[in-house]
Amino acid sequence: MAGNGYDNGEGAADPRRGWAAAPGGQDPQQYPGGGPVGEPEYFTAPHPGYPPGAPGGPGGPGAPGAYDPDQPGHTRAFTVEDEQYYSTGPGYPGGPDHAGPQGQDNVAVYRAGGQSAPHQGGPRLAWKELLTGIYRAPSATFDRMRDHQVWLPALTVSLAYGVLAVLGIGLTKDEVVNSTFTVALTAIAGAAVGFTLAGVMLGAVTYGLARQLGGDGPWQSTVGLAVIIGWTSDVPRLLLALFLPADNLVVQVLGWVTWLLCAVLLTTMVRRVHDLPWGKAAGAAALQLLALLVLIKLPTLG
Repeated sequence: MAGNGYDNGEGAADPRRGWAAAPGGQDPQQYPGGGPVGEPEYFTAPHPGYPPGAPGGPGGPGAPGAYDPDQPGHTRAFTVEDEQYYSTGPGYPGGPDHAGPQGQDNVAVYRAGGQSAPHQGGPRLAWKELLTGIYRAPSATFDRMRDHQVWLPALTVSLAYGVLAVLGIGLTKDEVVNSTFTVALTAIAGAAVGFTLAGVMLGAVTYGLARQLGGDGPWQSTVGLAVIIGWTSDVPRLLLALFLPADNLVVQVLGWVTWLLCAVLLTTMVRRVHDLPWGKAAGAAALQLLALLVLIKLPTLG
């Protein structure tokens, strides 16, 4: 058997001859699809008399395989603030059902390295919500406070930590208790001011390293949050040291645990505020953590 059902090969040159005629004896070419009903898809062709772009004509919406950017699988280009993006049909940012006000887009654009999830900003937290949120939901709290300064909570925490540090360290505690009121007051005030300045300096170093590593967070929130994290994380050890000697095993274990907690919180803060990956965030916080360990933790724990 050869051709389209003819033993003698007839019809091989014209494959259309093997198919039934159009209903009513009409010419197959008058059909908009280009062929009669039931004809295979590869025999359908646009009518030569149709103008381009007309239904059934070349490039028209009714033509087989016609390009339609609103159909799934097709690509539509759209421009937002001089930047060109692409969507794949309805339901995607920039598609016909996502048309928004001019100058706004529905595309999440990351800052800096784009290593963290989109940030959820909001109004500034009260100091109680801030202090509890740092330990209960650190990532959400740091996102919320990224664009807000926290100088007053940081100053209050630094002054309170300075007073506890004087009374929680064995040598200074004995000197303060056995001295006159004026000497004790001077020592406590000096410690409070000293720890405040030290916290600001360490926070500034953390901010500078984060910026050098590609971060883009503001310095007010970075320094303030670094001060709060550095001092509040060590408060449990100082409170326990008021009643137990510094060489007590429980105090020493708690000291190391709180230092590790400070490392995790400080790294998380740098990561969320400066939009850095974990490795760079840890590198930016490393110098402050090392200073806290050498200047505060090791002398008391040793």
